[in-house]
Amino acid sequence: MSKSAAVSRDLSDCSTSLTSEPLGADAVAAAVPMLKALAHPARLRLLSLVASHANGEACVCDLNDAFDLSQPTISHHLKVLHEAGLLRREKRGVWVYYRAEAPALGALGALIGSAAR
Repeated sequence: MSKSAAVSRDLSDCSTSLTSEPLGADAVAAAVPMLKALAHPARLRLLSLVASHANGEACVCDLNDAFDLSQPTISHHLKVLHEAGLLRREKRGVWVYYRAEAPALGALGALIGSAAR
């Protein structure tokens, strides 16, 4: 099972909502790494750039010009997003392509979005 599938399962299995009932330990453990990853401005912007890129995927080479950061720094931030279950990556030749993990984003959105009701 992929990390994003496990994360979205952990969040959805608990009928997770900030306002419906207190979060269980599993839901908190699943959400915290994603929230920590998104708490950094560069990572939040990277996730947005990847998710909104043509075909919903982007290569590191597509992202470098959007930042005043070195390529290794951008790669580090992408790695953090991947390890948090927010991005999927695929190596093609010398390039690595990233795609947003829709199940993890949906589960996280449901967790936070429910507070607005």
